[in-house]
Amino acid sequence: MTTQQQTMAITLWDFSWYTQAGPGEPFADLDRAFAETVDRGFNTVRICAMPFLLFSGRVDDPETLQVRGLGEEFGQRTRWYNVRGGYPLDGRRRLVELFEAAARHDCKVIVSSWEYQQSPSFADTDAWHRALAEVPGPDRAEAVAEALAGLLDFLTERGLADGVAYVEVHNEVDNCSLVPAEGDSTHSTHYARLRGPLERAVKLLQARHPGIPVTYSLGEPWPDEIDDLPDQAQLAHFHFYVYGVLGALYTAVGLWHGTEAAPETPIWPTPELAAMLRPDAPAFADYQPDEPWRLAATGIPRELFYAHDWVDPDRWDLWLYENYAAHRESMRETLADWVDSVAEFARRRGIPAVLGEGVVGYTPLLTRFEEDAVGKDIAEFVVDRCLAAGFQGIVLTSNAAPHHPMWHTDGDWMRRVNARVTAG
Repeated sequence: MTTQQQTMAITLWDFSWYTQAGPGEPFADLDRAFAETVDRGFNTVRICAMPFLLFSGRVDDPETLQVRGLGEEFGQRTRWYNVRGGYPLDGRRRLVELFEAAARHDCKVIVSSWEYQQSPSFADTDAWHRALAEVPGPDRAEAVAEALAGLLDFLTERGLADGVAYVEVHNEVDNCSLVPAEGDSTHSTHYARLRGPLERAVKLLQARHPGIPVTYSLGEPWPDEIDDLPDQAQLAHFHFYVYGVLGALYTAVGLWHGTEAAPETPIWPTPELAAMLRPDAPAFADYQPDEPWRLAATGIPRELFYAHDWVDPDRWDLWLYENYAAHRESMRETLADWVDSVAEFARRRGIPAVLGEGVVGYTPLLTRFEEDAVGKDIAEFVVDRCLAAGFQGIVLTSNAAPHHPMWHTDGDWMRRVNARVTAG
């Protein structure tokens, strides 16, 4: 990607483009999904391309996958997890259909993997999850890179590789089990442990496909440690989830968020959360996925699913609005610092900067704080700061995508702000 190219206006399709692709679901018709994407001003989609499943050779019968949810109700009001499933998925065919549709609608695709985070939890068996876990920790980044190289071979053979904007070794390499921490890492920075595995992975992909830019994405900006990142990446791809007031709510209800552990609570649900629950909420002890391995395949604790599935959205949002004023300035200062730090880092390395996800944090599916006036104000603040700093790819919010409610309620806002992005 060069500085002369149009700025990428990114929408996050993640793994949902194949986990919510059943009849009547947001991605059942890829041409319609792309037409809606372009209509809202986006020109780039970012996906989990299932490389390990489809091209590693480590999963038996990868083309016989059945998509399914975590349980009948489990996860159904939790963003990204409201998967019903119940249909077969031929992943390679689906990948070809995606790139063919992207070409028809003049969109580019950022190719990534969520496989060491969430993707395998939506399969009908744990074979995919087990195959990932069986790869020794020091070898995982290279194993995914090798699979991605095979995926790019597959696209190249079919004349589709021109649709790739760039490739990420994996999503949020600092926040998943792709590069697991070995022993006591207190002497190391958040990024230093990533160097060896990611250097080898990026070099492998660059050697196999030198014409396609390669990077990895970071889930947590640590400006004081940013120079510890491996040198080989060809883009500086970061995610900005500021939390702030949302983090305060998570603490109040006893939940983990980002890199912050859940607080110690004498009882759970906490009284604060209990007061926000819907009247039909089941007892926490009774709320389980169909099979225990699915929680391990997500990395998300059962407490978070319970809170997101059973909270009253209005009560959740009301708490955030009542407490936002005390956090407003610190949230904006943090976001400005992250934008400026990443922009300066990218300039030092001579590579483009991209905001791939953001910006407030992980909210229950039916809440509206990030989608309404305050959330939009925060998002536009970040967009304008990124544009002024020369970012070459920007997501409006991770929730601006076909599988989130705001896709159907806030199209005019997406068009207006994306016009600023692509004019930059």
